[in-house]
Amino acid sequence: MQRYFIEDLYRENDPITITGDDYHHIVRVMRMKEQEEVFVVFKDQASAITCIETITSDAVKLSIVQWETSTKELPIKVSIASGLPKGDKLELIFQKGTELGATQFIPFNADRSIVKWDEKKAKKKIERWEKIVKEAAEQSHRLLVPDVSAPLSIKQLIQAGSQFDYKLVAYEEEARAGEKGNLSKMLSSIGNGQSVLVVFGPEGGLSEKEIEMLRSGGFLTCGLGPRILRTETAPLYVLSAISYQLELMR
Repeated sequence: MQRYFIEDLYRENDPITITGDDYHHIVRVMRMKEQEEVFVVFKDQASAITCIETITSDAVKLSIVQWETSTKELPIKVSIASGLPKGDKLELIFQKGTELGATQFIPFNADRSIVKWDEKKAKKKIERWEKIVKEAAEQSHRLLVPDVSAPLSIKQLIQAGSQFDYKLVAYEEEARAGEKGNLSKMLSSIGNGQSVLVVFGPEGGLSEKEIEMLRSGGFLTCGLGPRILRTETAPLYVLSAISYQLELMR
């Protein structure tokens, strides 16, 4: 069953209306008819099965059939900060990271980023990223669409870290040195509803200068096992570990 996100809160007796791209998807792509059912998710993360009551030239109107009661979200808020990588690797992180439960994605300009952010193309780029995470959130039956920010500088990233309960940096030198406890300690101590920001470097990793800046800003470096992971693999490893520890083991 298809899932669509509504920008409004649910108000009893008010019609539930879908317009724009989602209207096009329902009517033109899925070719759905009146009396068929879809999932909708409201702004407050309430979700329900709804029935299509009417289809007009520019809107689909729905009514509630049954509210969903099961939770789909991780018990903690996980933000992924990625040094700008080459090609479409960042889009892969956004898509798969959304499926695995990330709450937010923060790209940043790293010393070793080969790709440089083009402000002239920024609006279209961010719109594409937002579309990717929205579609992934619908596919994976999320209750929220993760936030995607424009790329930050390393200083801005450190400043943003002040909002989080925990701050980690995946650092390959820690992996080479055999560090294996910091991620585990965080997972053992973090409580439901708390937040964590995890930073990953681009191809080539983070520079020593960046690591020192992050450490000075209160970030804890950690290894991700004995193997060196690609920039697009490491965030998915961490999200999988978080899901296993906090959803399957608790």
